[in-house]
Amino acid sequence: MRTEDVLAAIATGLWRWDNASGTVTLDSEAARLLGLPAEPVVLPEVAVRSRFHPVDWNEINGIINLAVAEGTLAEARLRIMDVDGRVLRTVRSRSKPLENRSPDGATDYELIGTIQEIAEPQPGTTAAHTPITGDWRRSREAFLLDAGRALAEARSTAEVLRVAASLSMPGFSPDGLAVFGVAGDRLSIIGRHGHDPGDEGPFSDMPLETSYPAAEVVRTGRAIYLATPDDYKRRFPAAWPLAQRFDRFSWAFLPLIVAGRTMGAWMAAFKHPASFSPDERSVLTTVARMLAQALQRAGVAESERELTTGLQRSMMPQLGPEIPGMRIAARYVPTGGGLQVGGDWYDMIPLPSGRFALVIGDVQGHDVRAAGLMGQLRIAVRAYASEGHRPDAVLSRASRFLAGLCSSQESRPSEDGGGQDADFHSPRFATCLYVECDPGTGMLEVARAGHPDPAIRMADGTVLMRPTAGGLPLGIVPDTDYPTTRFTLEPGETMMLCTDGLIETGGHDLDTGWARLRAVLESDAYEAGGAAPGTATDADAADRAGLPPFEPPHLERLADLLVQAVHGPSSHHTTGPLADRREDDIAVVLLCRESADRGPGPAVAHPARPARRTVLTVAQVEPERIAGVRQQIRELLHDWADPDQVDSAVLMVSEMVTNVLTHTDGDALLVAEAVGELGARRLRVEVADGSDELPHKRQPGEMSSSGRGVLLMEMLADTWGVDPRGEGKSIWFELHEQSKKDADPEF
Repeated sequence: MRTEDVLAAIATGLWRWDNASGTVTLDSEAARLLGLPAEPVVLPEVAVRSRFHPVDWNEINGIINLAVAEGTLAEARLRIMDVDGRVLRTVRSRSKPLENRSPDGATDYELIGTIQEIAEPQPGTTAAHTPITGDWRRSREAFLLDAGRALAEARSTAEVLRVAASLSMPGFSPDGLAVFGVAGDRLSIIGRHGHDPGDEGPFSDMPLETSYPAAEVVRTGRAIYLATPDDYKRRFPAAWPLAQRFDRFSWAFLPLIVAGRTMGAWMAAFKHPASFSPDERSVLTTVARMLAQALQRAGVAESERELTTGLQRSMMPQLGPEIPGMRIAARYVPTGGGLQVGGDWYDMIPLPSGRFALVIGDVQGHDVRAAGLMGQLRIAVRAYASEGHRPDAVLSRASRFLAGLCSSQESRPSEDGGGQDADFHSPRFATCLYVECDPGTGMLEVARAGHPDPAIRMADGTVLMRPTAGGLPLGIVPDTDYPTTRFTLEPGETMMLCTDGLIETGGHDLDTGWARLRAVLESDAYEAGGAAPGTATDADAADRAGLPPFEPPHLERLADLLVQAVHGPSSHHTTGPLADRREDDIAVVLLCRESADRGPGPAVAHPARPARRTVLTVAQVEPERIAGVRQQIRELLHDWADPDQVDSAVLMVSEMVTNVLTHTDGDALLVAEAVGELGARRLRVEVADGSDELPHKRQPGEMSSSGRGVLLMEMLADTWGVDPRGEGKSIWFELHEQSKKDADPEF
């Protein structure tokens, strides 16, 4: 009996589908099953395609591509339609796709196989079948969408493996999963689920030449499906004893391929029989592709994080050894995107004189070049400071260094010859604040190059922005002078240095951003004492605890609070109010001069509330700084009981400083101090200059624009006077705080 007769007897036909010529060759039985006359025929592809249900036809390409990729048979269930659109029968197709390459390099496929009529189960029967359409397909699509979303959101290899372990596939959920990775010529398990600890031992490190399904998958790049234990034992007899003890019934090993490179293998094991139909293999293959892409992304992200973290740690110095009487804390937070490195930096530099310097700066830009320039500039500043140069000389030399560094990096053709790489080699500038500190006296010498001024939180929690003289940012003009400002950090006071990222993030300007930071600084001022600010129990609580009153806050916690005001807590479950609008890197340094602890012995009488003090210098060439002086006085007296007295103090200070700049040739030195308890404080303001000419009372005319300064002092101040000094004089006034009395009750 001929083969054709045997196949016809069992209702099985032969077909040959040539994709290159667009023709289909059918024997007589195959033609009959397709609803055509029962005779051999060669038909165009479109004539055969019209006989298949449209939904089933859409599955053909995916099934064929899957079979080509895995080197397996293409199996499909197809519904045959008549010319009126009615379903005649259902057939199963099994074919082998053969790849043919044309002389011009194009790739076509030729299918050679069989089609056989199958009986659909009748209602009420339990015959098993795998429909191509219906609920299973919808469940599969929903599962793939959820799996793709979860894998896309995973940011690390550990998260990807957790997602892979939690996958529950519709209709055939595996109970054992393993992900194999390749390192050189070795194969090892990088993640698993559904196995006991220690089970991975034999598979943790094996050569790729091992006769094991995962190793063969990596070598060939093709999936392996083992539907029964007999299949496993027959194909991999050497590895079967290792797999037998896990009591599984079916296994699927799929390659993890990215950009044509096999990076590992994925195993899904089942305790129940799995037939691995085309739809099931399609789901497994899709999951394997998504898993490979997720692992690749996670690996790249982890490599970038490791690189940028190492770069950041190498550029961000560790704070030096402890300094007696001083405490220091610092934070650096890169921006939310890119390589997580930028141009912000800070440094602490021991000096030959026994002092130390604090430096904070910001190089223009948030790219790799900004980070590189930052590293070079930080080293240059450290070198100049270590040579013993004064703060102004350090910044002058640093400006010359940066200008020369940028000018030497002239634009040059790019490597591919496509033009000038002007952006990478364009000039850059940097802002910087350099503070030299004497730990014994608390004396600070500050030089500033276009950077935000430091902020001072006084011992009682009052916060002031400390105006300092400054010059242009580094690198703009090579030879630039940077004046030095001197002031003293009193015991219990804390100085904050920061880059503009802490102030201006989230669309804030310098004023609104500073108001936000000031609230954070003041809210933490009474952390150690535990009493609310302004209460009468502050001093009593400190006395009972045996601590000095108004203990400075814990610097590490204060640094965290400042960063969290922008970026939110470190937990990934919550974000800060401006976390979705991060625009710049953040660097912040806190320096606190510790208060002298009480020693044993009788208590020493002292005011419970420390004095508030500010010192400012207004140069002849900087009359615009008088506005800053007025703002300083208002901030110093922010909680003064009588607002009218605050206005009076601001008016008198403005008049005193203006007179110095108008009637003398020197600068004005202002010292303002408020001492005492709330409601009973005394403000003393002194303005000194180098002129020996004493002020005197005049009688200005009605239209006169000057001559009223002494009259204002007599009218507004509680007491005032002039003290001659060795060279020059000091004019001063005092105001006594007067708490407002309760309004008289109405009768």
